[in-house]
Amino acid sequence: MLKSVKSKAEEKFAAIQKKDKQALKGKKKAQQERAKHVADLRALRLAKEAADKKAAEEAAAEKAAAKKKKPSR
Repeated sequence: MLKSVKSKAEEKFAAIQKKDKQALKGKKKAQQERAKHVADLRALRLAKEAADKKAAEEAAAEKAAAKKKKPSR
């Protein structure tokens, strides 16, 4: 009798441990997915900022070139 109670308790404990490991594994996977998503968004933002900066520089250069071409009176 005592052995069967102990065995049941050990089985329950093992089942709980297994469930906890699975939950932790799922949590870790979700965290990694979030981190990847954030990294992707950051890369897109940095690429957009670089493209915007380049476009602004080109527009400024064109404006300066147009100003120089304009004949002065």
